[in-house]
Amino acid sequence: MIDVAPPADDVFARLSATLAMRRNADPKSSYTAKLYAKGPDAILKKIGEEVAELIMASKDGQPNSIAREAADVVFHIMVLLAFHGLSIGDVRRELARREGISGIEEKRARWPG
Repeated sequence: MIDVAPPADDVFARLSATLAMRRNADPKSSYTAKLYAKGPDAILKKIGEEVAELIMASKDGQPNSIAREAADVVFHIMVLLAFHGLSIGDVRRELARREGISGIEEKRARWPG
């Protein structure tokens, strides 16, 4: 059964705060700071690598591996968001805005024609 209830403690909010703090950390002491220092291309490359690993885990059908790789993808997406001054809260607001709207209609509104 899929657990859809939000956790009592919000790991995404805590991670967003940590990522924001690492923005100015020493790249020698922080993996995240090292990604920030390398810039968006390095972050995007890492997201691509992690997505490929998620695809392979999914093809293997191992739930624990899928969850671990999905966590890596989400983490690196959150790094990219923080790099651009955004957080998971911005993504939540966008998803809330889309809630109840057909995916077809939502895409049409963004990409008419």
